[in-house]
Amino acid sequence: MAKEETPQQDFVVTDRRRNDRRVGDRRQRQIPVAVERRGATDRRNVGERRRQIDPTTCERDYSDDEVNFMRAMDQYKRDNRRPFPTWSEVLEVLSALGYRKVADPIPLPGSAEANKAKKE
Repeated sequence: MAKEETPQQDFVVTDRRRNDRRVGDRRQRQIPVAVERRGATDRRNVGERRRQIDPTTCERDYSDDEVNFMRAMDQYKRDNRRPFPTWSEVLEVLSALGYRKVADPIPLPGSAEANKAKKE
């Protein structure tokens, strides 16, 4: 009987199922930690849950200009498939709405110059 040789293969088959790293629950081990975060009892005791509120959906009275701008931006994002437009694109939308720079610049709201002007 002749000895049969197995042909050499150019690839190696790795079976990772033998040493399944998911065996056993790591959470069951008692490892000391600086801050226990698994129970979430501290968060629940506060009584107020975290809320993620988009400022554009807050219930407040928007001016007509604000509503028109928000609608124009939404339409631009949908038409151009741009969920996060650049500032250049925002300026393009404003220009398309008819806004033009016609007055001298004034201090931005909330800036130190604007706050100083309010006090005077």
